[in-house]
Amino acid sequence: QVQLVESGGGLVQAGGSLRLSCAASGSIFSINAMGWYRQVPGKQRELVAVITSGGSTGYADSVKGRFTISRDNTKNTVYLQMNSLKPEDTAVYFCNADLYTSTYSGPSRYWGQGTQVTVSS
Repeated sequence: QVQLVESGGGLVQAGGSLRLSCAASGSIFSINAMGWYRQVPGKQRELVAVITSGGSTGYADSVKGRFTISRDNTKNTVYLQMNSLKPEDTAVYFCNADLYTSTYSGPSRYWGQGTQVTVSS
């Protein structure tokens, strides 16, 4: 069984910063890509940032230059440093991980439960 647990969300004023963390635990053999998505009510979940096991990163255009994704492979944890936050960044943020639970199975995608980020103007 695998769990992804996010932390670090909250309320911040525009221009402020938050750091999200997501720790994966359980029966994990290895982890490929890890990422952050966000969703607002009535809209589809959208990709925010992704990082491969080798450290290559990708970002949505809306967050480039403001958000930084990183990971600690020794802790199976992915981070999202969010700077210069804007009200339009308000959303529930979800982490995910594409991982193997054994050498006998293909990768599966797991999701965290989500953490609310609210940016006030």
